[in-house]
Amino acid sequence: MKSQILTHEFPPLIYGDAQILILGSFPSVDSRQAGFYYMHKHNRFWQVLSGLFNIDLVHMTITEKCETLKELKIALSDVIDNCEIKGSADMSIRNVSVTDIRELMQVSSISKIFLNGRKAEKLFNEYFPDIVGIATYLPSTSPANAKFTLKDLLSEWQILKIYHDSLETNNHKYNES
Repeated sequence: MKSQILTHEFPPLIYGDAQILILGSFPSVDSRQAGFYYMHKHNRFWQVLSGLFNIDLVHMTITEKCETLKELKIALSDVIDNCEIKGSADMSIRNVSVTDIRELMQVSSISKIFLNGRKAEKLFNEYFPDIVGIATYLPSTSPANAKFTLKDLLSEWQILKIYHDSLETNNHKYNES
């Protein structure tokens, strides 16, 4: 397969009241074709979020996924804005330009970033050293990360749910006072 120079073709899923940002590396071929995040049929992202929040995101339309993430105050984006890549392989990525993560934070209420996979973590740490303190690495939900079962991913990603629930608890206490 030949490398292609590609630009991220769909916008970040960001809301003014979003408090959590999940960053991947760059969309897969299937995601690029669908125009939305984590659309490869074997990527376990939607299964993981479904398990964490007890909501069936897997069978939702893209519009329903967006509405549910908005309710959960979760935003989605990728670290890479454009790059050279072969198919969907993170290992092949070269000549990277990154998304302006600071701008996403300015138009939202992001207080925590979760990095979906090592490539996202590596690039985030390289290009955003001033904000790495609010970021947490999570194992990739990609089918290429076969050493992690769905059960393993749910266990590792539980930290996102714990953080989300702590925000809900704090917001509830704040609204009561």
